[in-house]
Amino acid sequence: MYITPEFADCFKKIGLESIDDVFKFSGGENLTKENLASFRQRIKFQTENPKTTLFLKRYQNIPALKQIDNWLSRHRRISTMDCDRRPAEILSRLGINVPKTVAFGVQWRGVFEKRSFIITEKVPNAESLEKELPALFFRDRKKFIENLAAFVSKFHKTGFRHRDLYLCHIFCDDAGNFTLIDLNRVFKPMIFGGKFLVKDLAQLYYSSPGSVITRADRLRFYLAYTGKTKLSIGDRMRLGSIKSKAKQMAKHDRKHNRIPPFENG
Repeated sequence: MYITPEFADCFKKIGLESIDDVFKFSGGENLTKENLASFRQRIKFQTENPKTTLFLKRYQNIPALKQIDNWLSRHRRISTMDCDRRPAEILSRLGINVPKTVAFGVQWRGVFEKRSFIITEKVPNAESLEKELPALFFRDRKKFIENLAAFVSKFHKTGFRHRDLYLCHIFCDDAGNFTLIDLNRVFKPMIFGGKFLVKDLAQLYYSSPGSVITRADRLRFYLAYTGKTKLSIGDRMRLGSIKSKAKQMAKHDRKHNRIPPFENG
């Protein structure tokens, strides 16, 4: 278990000094959601010194097949919390904004993981693009879209793929700085990198509300993402794949009588 020095005294005061303490902790708000796996738990809580908001992710009773899948995709034996922590550490060094990790820990039972956790700090003065497009977007949407495209392009150029790249996982602060969150599925594929890139871009396309984001906006994003002024035949084929993937994702919404975000409006 590791706690950053800045939070050592704070965690001692609230009784988070061991892995057992972390898994007994019941303070804060339990962030449950419909599709959250049974071995995952998320808790949001506040601290006073330093005064901030933290998010605790706890993993226990992780199925063996899930652990093996994590090892195969990351090319090493790795704990579930390290699926969050290690990409964050690398991406931060490469200039991609990610949430700050303040504590983490893991317990093994033989070869397999017994339980693990990670605690990260809330992105300051920022909101997810799914919740609310910032005033910056409406002030200069062209510049905003180009900056967002540059951020996503920079992320993809690291070789990593997110696999959950919806607008809810990109935060923007008042100054227009973007931060990538929810990194547990992030990995660097040895093969099929293009396939996972299309999946990431399709998730962005799908989650961009049609009531606000126009076809011209989507084209501007793609051109800025590729650094081009004109679409090539290859670009048109990739855009077709992105749209096709988004339509596949939309089938689930229609089954539940929901309008897919990109078709809304």
